[in-house]
Amino acid sequence: MNYFEPLSDVIDDRSVRQVHELIENSRQILITAHLSPDGDALGASLGLYHFLKSKKKNVKLMVPNSFPYFLKWMAGSDEILVYEYNPKAARVIFDHTDLIFSIDYNIPKRVGNMAFLLEKSDAKKVLIDHHLFPGDIYDVVISYPRISSTSELVFRLLYQADKYEEIDKTVAECIYCGMMTDTGGFTFNSNNPEIYLIISLLLRKGIDKDRIYSLVYNNLTEDRFRLLGFTLSQRMKVYPDLHTALIWLSLEDQKQFSYNKGDTEGFVNYPLSIKNIIFSAFIREDEELVKLSFRSQNTFPTNEFAARFFDGGGHLNASGGEFYGTLEEAVSFFENGIGLYAEKLKNEIN
Repeated sequence: MNYFEPLSDVIDDRSVRQVHELIENSRQILITAHLSPDGDALGASLGLYHFLKSKKKNVKLMVPNSFPYFLKWMAGSDEILVYEYNPKAARVIFDHTDLIFSIDYNIPKRVGNMAFLLEKSDAKKVLIDHHLFPGDIYDVVISYPRISSTSELVFRLLYQADKYEEIDKTVAECIYCGMMTDTGGFTFNSNNPEIYLIISLLLRKGIDKDRIYSLVYNNLTEDRFRLLGFTLSQRMKVYPDLHTALIWLSLEDQKQFSYNKGDTEGFVNYPLSIKNIIFSAFIREDEELVKLSFRSQNTFPTNEFAARFFDGGGHLNASGGEFYGTLEEAVSFFENGIGLYAEKLKNEIN
């Protein structure tokens, strides 16, 4: 007996048909993901990449810059082209591509120096994303901000195209990794029962979800752990009246602990474990800018805060932004911002 109800058709049928036709009629496909690609960007991109390869399509996957070491276990990660390593080769690939997928980002700006190649390309363009305000350069837009991850959207696209039986274990592992990481191990933005129906369908492909969890979250370096301890003990400020906590790291702090890309992944979540903390922020100094990550509980809108003060966006409870200035200026700007949200933050407790 089949106890499963079918998934609802989130993506409109016309878009599903259009994407299928574009894939069938393409000679060379390029999948792109955003700057500093995370688990969802890579999981969704690699899931689609492996599916298209199984259909004997000519497909390449390109990201603007490198990605965390704890995501490099995914099959095909060594085949990903990194733009910053060879921009000239990237231009040739863009010039010979007739179909481009933009995965897990809404506007060209989010692919950094690759943006001008994307915008000038004559290729057909498909957006698959779950962030607000999709760009206007696309021939097909699959954008659903209420969906918890872009990896979930990739699964739904294949499922609605009646391709579930053609999804193999490799595709399923990548999609599951993306869904898991973009919900913090299914601890936020993950109350939709259909997420767990999708997980059950992925498990039927033979994935080992416990192994995937361990490869991502139990695959960290000693330096990373020491950096976490330093951050929480020496670089955290709590604003009790505002139910907010801030952690931050300078470039010098990161060098002290031999920082590698991805070492601070998940740091922003830790202050939410403090009693009565509703809003957590992490500010990290980078080479050319300051990066910010935000997390919240209940209904405090981190995406609204990120967009208003730091040219960012994301989900209600998880978002990010950037600041061009000093680390100290970014902290001051943040503190001024939370002051304007004082009443809203206090109401989250009441």
